[in-house]
Amino acid sequence: MTDRPAGQPGSTTAEPGSVVRNATDGQGSIREFGANDGLQKKAPVGLAGLLGVLGVVYGDIGTSPLYAFQASVQIVGSIRHPAESWEIMGIESLIFWALMLVVTIKYVMLVMRADHDGEGGIIALMSLAQRVCKSPRYRWFFGIVGIGGACLFFGDGIITPAVSVLSAIEGIEVSVPSASHIIIPVAIIILIALFSAQALGTGRIGRAFGPIMMVWFLTLAVMGIHSIAQTPHILMALSPYYAAQFVLYHGWLAFIALGSVVLSVTGAEALYADMGHFGRTPIRYAWLFFVLPSLTLNYLGQGALLLRNPAALQNPFYHLAPGWAQIPLLLLATMATVIASQAGISGGFSLCRQLIQLGYLPRMRITHTNAEEEAQIYLPVFNWVLALGSILLVLSFRSSSALAAAYGIAVTGTFMCTAVLAMVVFRRVFNWSTPLAGLVFGFFLLSDGTFFAANVLKIPDGGWVPLAIGVSATILMTTWARGRSLIRTRQMADSLPMASFLARLPQSRTVRVPGMAVFLTANPDTVPTCLLHNLKHNKVLHDHVLFVTVQNLDQPEAERGHRAMVQELAPNIHRVIVRYGFMEMPNLPKALEELNAAGVEFDAIQASYFVSRELVVRSTLPKLSIWRMWLFLLMVRNAVPSTEFFRIPPDRVVELGVRIAI
Repeated sequence: MTDRPAGQPGSTTAEPGSVVRNATDGQGSIREFGANDGLQKKAPVGLAGLLGVLGVVYGDIGTSPLYAFQASVQIVGSIRHPAESWEIMGIESLIFWALMLVVTIKYVMLVMRADHDGEGGIIALMSLAQRVCKSPRYRWFFGIVGIGGACLFFGDGIITPAVSVLSAIEGIEVSVPSASHIIIPVAIIILIALFSAQALGTGRIGRAFGPIMMVWFLTLAVMGIHSIAQTPHILMALSPYYAAQFVLYHGWLAFIALGSVVLSVTGAEALYADMGHFGRTPIRYAWLFFVLPSLTLNYLGQGALLLRNPAALQNPFYHLAPGWAQIPLLLLATMATVIASQAGISGGFSLCRQLIQLGYLPRMRITHTNAEEEAQIYLPVFNWVLALGSILLVLSFRSSSALAAAYGIAVTGTFMCTAVLAMVVFRRVFNWSTPLAGLVFGFFLLSDGTFFAANVLKIPDGGWVPLAIGVSATILMTTWARGRSLIRTRQMADSLPMASFLARLPQSRTVRVPGMAVFLTANPDTVPTCLLHNLKHNKVLHDHVLFVTVQNLDQPEAERGHRAMVQELAPNIHRVIVRYGFMEMPNLPKALEELNAAGVEFDAIQASYFVSRELVVRSTLPKLSIWRMWLFLLMVRNAVPSTEFFRIPPDRVVELGVRIAI
């Protein structure tokens, strides 16, 4: 983030809703201005807010009972050789304390305190850690940790729809065994429908999410209570004694079982990632007083069922329900898993937008699906990449139990990255002592690392999938960031200082024509290449000139009154810097309209935008290897033009080509 110009704030006449501040830097008058964009940042608090939290935040973790307990018990037992009662009690205890330690204490009570201007998620946490760290080396390291966690989150976003939908449809094997052959086709049809509906936006399909998930969690609780009432001593599994007994007795086998136990906390990262949209309080209340009790009761109910009937291990979740309720439960579970998938997809959209704003991914087409809520966006290319990945996983693994092996690594890897960044933030921002921060988050890093190590054993069985996705995404991001850095360096070397250009302008006899020209430039201190090309070919310059630089901040949103800065460089020639946070969608014409409030005349209909169209080629002494150069050029060719990304009307744009060798 670039520091704002120093100076004493002043005041000027402004339009309603705008904020204008005057200052000086010794060269010319600097005015900062900005207005609220009018988009709702958080869902309303109250019943509507709580329903929204249930429908979006807890969809993923709320469907874990479909497969987590079954996958864990299958480590130590089978239908032919059932697990013993103390082993079932031990697994129940491990699941309960995983929910308490990882979700309740780590995320709900601690990590959610570390908001970045109200926003959450690993990218926001990364930016906060980098802001409070002065060492470039540590800033680079925290950036790698944050990007690594984000890439693993993308892997989670591909796996979640596949495993959630498959686990729900597999209920057909219990209720209608003769129709088991349609599981894969039905799952693919649901996934295609799910990803096709993204273009409509969650605003239209999300109204029913909260009530459906409320019914889902109530159903989980009721089924669990009914089973616990028949075998009440299962409640003793809430004691950590049984978890410790299971670990001490089984040793290596218990370590393997942890790889499945962690499936019960998948979706915990969503609590933190969605904090900026829903707020901290509704998420906490929903978890502590509704979601956690419902999940605990259902897991205990499944354990009680296995104590009575070991053969129910075939699918303990669906066997909890009586025969007449299994078809309705199948339909409800299918809707719940679709909602769980929707939550992961929406989170992926938001994360992808943040990475684009921070310069780690090429520009993509982003559309708003709700005029009142900025969080509801749609990225067509990213959406169908997720869809293709999920469908391929269903066709390859063909069961939720097989996919469970691929699930854990993505989740636990993100947990570890969050623990590392949170340790720094709580030490520097909350002024915790080094021993306290190290002890608390060192414990969580150790537990997360244990879960991760247990899932490493699953790499041959499918755990390689999220690792491959994460490594591929990391290569893409680092290649794009490196390529753009080389382009900026080359442009700086070939650029003309703005001061030199302005000094020569009065003597240049350049013909001035009526109108306003907006020149987009990445560096506000140098002359845009498109302006030099325009002078070379057209030999004219407009009466009114704006040099506009879009600046991406390492914070979620630009501060009110500091959206943009305007400075007069010469008569009718101004420098404008427009700032956007990584959670915001750029709208350059709308931001420039605020110039009128700052005393600079701007007519959006008459303005012409001049941009450079970069033709990137390989230099004789390339800074990138051949394969990375090929990858970078591929991303450049497929990136959305800057004019479209900044929402500039295409009929007002003049593009001038420039050749850049890197």
